[in-house]
Amino acid sequence: MCGRMRRFVFGYATAVHGRPYRHAGFVEREGVRYLGQSVLFVTPPRFAELRAFLHRNSVEHHVTIASVGRRVSC
Repeated sequence: MCGRMRRFVFGYATAVHGRPYRHAGFVEREGVRYLGQSVLFVTPPRFAELRAFLHRNSVEHHVTIASVGRRVSC
C-alpha cells in the first residue's frame, strides 16, 4: 500500500526496452501543492480525486481546511 500511495502522489519512472517513461504524480497536477512530509494543499476539484483514491485504497487520512496566501474580498 505504501508503494501504491507513493506512486500515486509522486509518480514514477520506468523503462521498456531501454526507453524511459515518466508517469506524473498527483503533486504535479494543477491545483496541488506539496508542502512537506505527508502534507498536501489541494483545491476542491482535486480534493475529490484525492479523497476517492484514499477511500478506494482504505487509506486513513486527516483533512484540515486551510488557505495559502492572502484572501481577496470581492
